[in-house]
Amino acid sequence: PPSGRRVVLVGGPDVPHAKAEVRAIEELYEARDLTVLDEGAATAQAVLSAIDGCRLAHLAAHGTFRADSPMFSALHLDDGRLTGYDLERLRRAPYRLVLSSCDSAQMAAVGADELLGLATALLHLGTAGIVASVVPVNDETVVPLMVRLHAGLSGGLGLAEALRRARGDDVSFIAIGA
Repeated sequence: PPSGRRVVLVGGPDVPHAKAEVRAIEELYEARDLTVLDEGAATAQAVLSAIDGCRLAHLAAHGTFRADSPMFSALHLDDGRLTGYDLERLRRAPYRLVLSSCDSAQMAAVGADELLGLATALLHLGTAGIVASVVPVNDETVVPLMVRLHAGLSGGLGLAEALRRARGDDVSFIAIGA
């Protein structure tokens, strides 16, 4: 884990409830350790700079999966798309990552033994854990789930346990790693 406690919250464009999601989660963390990018500030470069080496990043944005070229799967930000290739430019991956985005955990088999996709782009860089969706996300109903998840994380739970408690019987989000 990184020595700092830096948390980054990102709200992408054209997601009706992203602002409410980010604001509700923001209340769970100390302001001095928090970076919020939304309302036009969530550009690809700003997001990459902010999440580089952070303890926890949460991105609430539209996501698309490209089965024909999984590393071109993307999150939609204020200035365009943030792809798996873009994430590989980080010097240090975020320690933990929450992708509150449609299909962000989708993967496709490439070659004999490799799975590629948006979430997997960070695993080889050292991300310890990712929470991402394998299905489309309902922008309104995901807000309480994400708030419960972050309540667990800010209370000291690991990703998997915080997600288990937050989701109850809802299995549309999965946790990869710690």
